[in-house]
Amino acid sequence: MHTISKYTKFIPYLYFLSVIVCWFTDVNELEGISAYPILLFGIPFIWQLIKPSGKLNFSLGIVFVCLSSYLILAYLADILNIVDWSESAKRILFYGGALVVGNFVMSLWIIRNSIKKVF
Repeated sequence: MHTISKYTKFIPYLYFLSVIVCWFTDVNELEGISAYPILLFGIPFIWQLIKPSGKLNFSLGIVFVCLSSYLILAYLADILNIVDWSESAKRILFYGGALVVGNFVMSLWIIRNSIKKVF
């Protein structure tokens, strides 16, 4: 059990790396070589796996909580019909719902990990 709890702190970074790899794969199939800058988004997460930094950890958590909160507000706008979405946008919102919730949970997990290290 101790070994499992030892490696659970890496789950959020591996989650975000897997999302970046999937995003890169999708864009690479459509656009080719212009998709390679997407891989640059993975550098902070790989850095956290290799050589953890408390400040970078907290910064990543805060940035992704803010981005996820913005997307959650888009979902609330859709539910309350504040913005009139097209059918394709509604489909993207539906399929991306799990991704948004996952991003929010993993971001909170990163912040929790950074707070645990401080205190």
